[in-house]
Amino acid sequence: MKFFVVCVALLALVTIVTVGCGEKSSWQEKADIFLAKYQQEVAGIELKLADSYWKAANSGKEEDFNAYAASDLEMKTLHSDSARYAEIKDILTHGEELSPMSLRALVVAELAFKENQLPADILGKMAKAAAGIEQKFNNYRGKIDGKAYSDNELSEMLKSENNSGKRQKIWEALKQVGREVAPKLIELAGIRNEAAKKLGYKNYWDMQIRLQEHDPGEILSIFGKLEKVTDEPYKNMKTGLDGELAERFGIKAEEMMPWHYDNPFFQEPPPSARVDIDEFYQGLTKEDVVELGKTFFADIGLPAGDLLERSDLYEREGKQQHAFSIDMNRKGDARILVNIKPNVSWMDTLLHELGHAVYSKFNNPEVPYNLRDSAHAFTTEGVAQLFGALSKNPVWISTYTNADKNRVKELAEAILEQRRREQLIFARWSMVMLYFEKAFYEDPSRDLNALWWEIVSRYQMLTPPKDRNAADWAAKIHFTIAPVYYHNYMLGELFSAQMRASLVKLANHQGPAHTLNFKEHKEFGDFFKQKIFAPGMTKAWPEFVKDATGEPLTPDYFANELK
Repeated sequence: MKFFVVCVALLALVTIVTVGCGEKSSWQEKADIFLAKYQQEVAGIELKLADSYWKAANSGKEEDFNAYAASDLEMKTLHSDSARYAEIKDILTHGEELSPMSLRALVVAELAFKENQLPADILGKMAKAAAGIEQKFNNYRGKIDGKAYSDNELSEMLKSENNSGKRQKIWEALKQVGREVAPKLIELAGIRNEAAKKLGYKNYWDMQIRLQEHDPGEILSIFGKLEKVTDEPYKNMKTGLDGELAERFGIKAEEMMPWHYDNPFFQEPPPSARVDIDEFYQGLTKEDVVELGKTFFADIGLPAGDLLERSDLYEREGKQQHAFSIDMNRKGDARILVNIKPNVSWMDTLLHELGHAVYSKFNNPEVPYNLRDSAHAFTTEGVAQLFGALSKNPVWISTYTNADKNRVKELAEAILEQRRREQLIFARWSMVMLYFEKAFYEDPSRDLNALWWEIVSRYQMLTPPKDRNAADWAAKIHFTIAPVYYHNYMLGELFSAQMRASLVKLANHQGPAHTLNFKEHKEFGDFFKQKIFAPGMTKAWPEFVKDATGEPLTPDYFANELK
């Protein structure tokens, strides 16, 4: 995960447009004046945001979190200024008289201001409603036969239980929170829709998609094609998986139900019966894992040693237990927070977070400050996903770990099949999230329980529990804390596949992408620095992707990897 301090536009350098005999356009002058002041204010607040968040994540102290909250409020307050928002809109009506950089900076700034142009009472209602739902999730414990369990306890129970009846009880306990929060989520959807309509959007889904600089039609087109190209591979994969699981549970494949998959939403595959990839990381220390990451990035011309020196890498009391990357100043001071252990999950996480960090480190200093960031949230996710996935690649494992090469070769097919399952299962799950949220905000009053299983049946090909009428959908916390965002993770996977195809061509490699060895390919680093990192946010993402990879974003390369 990349920690985004703020999604705003600044401008440190302003290109001057001349009119007539070298005279600057009066509208360009207005843009220069507005952006100069705006960039100074936002840069100062952003620096405080990054510093306070880094301290809070490392210390866990209340005073550090309070400092972060204060800076966050300061940034929101800045972007709620209706007069400055009106000034941006006024200048943009004369966009033809502005330099391309000024125009781009103002367009992105307009988005940052626009989502904050709501009456205080509506902002307050949304925040209060969301906080109440999140608190319910934090405190709720599912019950089995009257005994309460945490989600982690239930998830562990589901993984180890072989009795179908008991698995069903565990699965249902994981969904019980849905009935508690569903009415509140429906109420929140109404408030969010009210807010969106006040800003001129059809509904909250439409607003969020457009504020992310997506065209709704383009997103739906990409996902429509993704459905078609994954239909047959997914069906075949699931048939094989169901056969394996049915044998484990002593049932027929056609009797498989949602609780027979270890993840309660079937968004990731159960562990492979044929291979445990942790085997290849046995014998390593946590320091060895960090050294592997350092060596790898140096090999491809993206040295990350300085990033690691500034980072916080191992578990400590009070420290955040998850992982993120943060750009402290958009001047090369990127760093990561991780809690490394010697296993494949943390190897993946380290490579993933360093992917975010090198994206930030190699920002082009000639690009205006505000545009010195990833082209889009999904493009930095795509880079991070590309590197993280290498931890489960047989060629990478053989090259960089001390695993027995013959053993890796023996299990290569099983390793690749598990990776393929991950890709397919997540692709279909992301479709569920996209289409359900779209329908949810279009009409929150419809029968959402039935709609959920209709969508799950179509995209995940799961059998709905007979006569079940429960708010299973509402048990997914992302509807509250990260609404209308899941599609970006999938777009990142598509971008990863498209970049891998570019690297295969660059290396003149013969064979599929998963057989490409990254070692000593310094030209890969040049590709990332020049094509991916340097442009920053100077272009909208469709143009950026086309320039970087030679064609628009497409599911075709992702589909080719699944063959």
